[in-house]
Amino acid sequence: MTLMRLALCAGLCVLAGCSVVYKVDVPQGNLIDKVMVESLKPGMTRRQVALIMGTPSIQDAYHQNRWDYTATYQKRGGRIERKTLTLYFDDNVLARFEGNYFDKRDEELLRTASRVRGREFDLDELGSGKKKRPPGGG
Repeated sequence: MTLMRLALCAGLCVLAGCSVVYKVDVPQGNLIDKVMVESLKPGMTRRQVALIMGTPSIQDAYHQNRWDYTATYQKRGGRIERKTLTLYFDDNVLARFEGNYFDKRDEELLRTASRVRGREFDLDELGSGKKKRPPGGG
């Protein structure tokens, strides 16, 4: 009788564990933020652009005067969002750029982390690595 109860409990635990599937957020590609895009200025060299933006996702051999930064983001198994920022060069100098990027992703990640960890972060202090102190000096 005890052995049968133990087997039944083990079986229920296995079934319960199989029914819950946790899906994670999946960011891929060049995740570009607002500060990076605001730093781009026409007249910058390719090297200066690469220092700010990193290497592009796509460097097409047939369109050597164009860099494409592509990113996708899928939130917990949901719909995949795709963003592409395209930079155009004339004589190895940035001429213009167009497209879009995930400009709110950093703020969303901080809000999620705050809820999970019970901490509050200040976006202005993000670069300094400081944590905003809770009221009461804790």
